[in-house]
Amino acid sequence: MEFKRVPALDKCFSILELFAKQKKPLGISEISKALNYNKSTVFNMVYTLTALGVLENGDNGFRFGTKLYMLGKAANQGSKLIHTVHPFLEDISQKTKLSAFLGIRSALRAIIIDKVDSAYDIKISSEIGMRIPLLAGAGGKVLLSQLPDEEIDQILSKAKVKKFTPFSCTNKRLYKEMIRKARRERFAVDDEEYIEGIRALAVPLRLNKDHLNVAIWVVGLKGQIKDEVLPLYRSMLKRIAENIETRFSLE
Repeated sequence: MEFKRVPALDKCFSILELFAKQKKPLGISEISKALNYNKSTVFNMVYTLTALGVLENGDNGFRFGTKLYMLGKAANQGSKLIHTVHPFLEDISQKTKLSAFLGIRSALRAIIIDKVDSAYDIKISSEIGMRIPLLAGAGGKVLLSQLPDEEIDQILSKAKVKKFTPFSCTNKRLYKEMIRKARRERFAVDDEEYIEGIRALAVPLRLNKDHLNVAIWVVGLKGQIKDEVLPLYRSMLKRIAENIETRFSLE
């Protein structure tokens, strides 16, 4: 049975291939000029892809969104990022008895793109694809720590720092200091700041990939992450992050 080729899909994939080749954010006019497509056609396609999560709109233009990672995972192939990091998440979860997560920044959200749940009955878990406010928790701090101060200032000036719990920091100046501390120490703690009774520990993954901010973190009840184990978990997470970064630096 013959099929009728859909021109709109051809154009859609041409746009995605252009993003893959350029490896940088692109605007509507740039895409239209590069592909010789009508600007209104590009506008509608790009914003449709953005609504679907395939692209996202940043300050400097459009770029790949998190849905591509989700599609790769669903296809049982996954991205190189997920494939490489997943065994480390398993190792972290096994050693800490906590749930371990891999996340990336998407605008003002931290998106969970992979996880390994604790085998214990009492555990803290979130679904892959869950979108967490960027200005909340340890993961958000280390994701923000990978941005230049100017971009952090822009985010803090536009976004509201919410009081999720009595322990949340809502002072933007102090919050920026927490982000800068996470940058210096390559480590951040969420001590009941996002969810009362819950602690989280996070480290950034500096993979030298343009516009991709990545982090790993562990989450548990406060009674599961006691003060005395913090130095041990901190050292372990930072060592694992360095191992992951080394793997990507050898590409």
